[in-house]
Amino acid sequence: MWKFIKRIVFLVLVLSLLGLLAGRFLNPPVTITQIGGLVKYGKLDRDYIPLSEMGSAIQKAVVAAEDQKFFQHTGFDYAAIQKAMQHNEEGKKLRGGSTISQQTAKNIFLWQGRSWARKGLEAGFTFAMEALWPKEVILERYLNSIEMGQGVFGIQAASQYYFSKDAQNLTKSEAAYIAATLPNPKKYDPRNPSSYLRKRHNWILKQMAHVRLP
Repeated sequence: MWKFIKRIVFLVLVLSLLGLLAGRFLNPPVTITQIGGLVKYGKLDRDYIPLSEMGSAIQKAVVAAEDQKFFQHTGFDYAAIQKAMQHNEEGKKLRGGSTISQQTAKNIFLWQGRSWARKGLEAGFTFAMEALWPKEVILERYLNSIEMGQGVFGIQAASQYYFSKDAQNLTKSEAAYIAATLPNPKKYDPRNPSSYLRKRHNWILKQMAHVRLP
């Protein structure tokens, strides 16, 4: 039994390493989250594109909304994690402190949820990704794989779905509205924004002015 367990662990490690190496050059064929969206909503709307075809507006909007220290940290924003923990301990609505790197690890290699087992694996994949992938690759994988609506994945599919245009042609305002739906894009609709979404949209627009892309 012990030999069998060791073989399974070894196989998982080898497959994980191969996945990390392949991920530096290729977008994932499919993710667990995408399969879940297909099962639940009966569609898988996605269109992988390179970072160079995404346009700067959506890149700045998402970085401004989700992880403004993305290009400076090494995978984890410890100040944001501590702030989120303090916020949650006060009994307020749960808030996450995950970086874009952590979310990319979860979206591509793992599953959704809040278990300690998944968070531990997420940390491991995040460390490995930061060591093996350039920041631009992490951002590209994130923007291509992130869930942006009911059965909609990636910013190109989201741009077409919400505004009937390619991602690189989004205005700053449209990009900010798409980013404003995160991290709950299945609840909010950029075409019919709630008061909360409009407020978040305006905040993101202001923050975009401080984002510097490589």
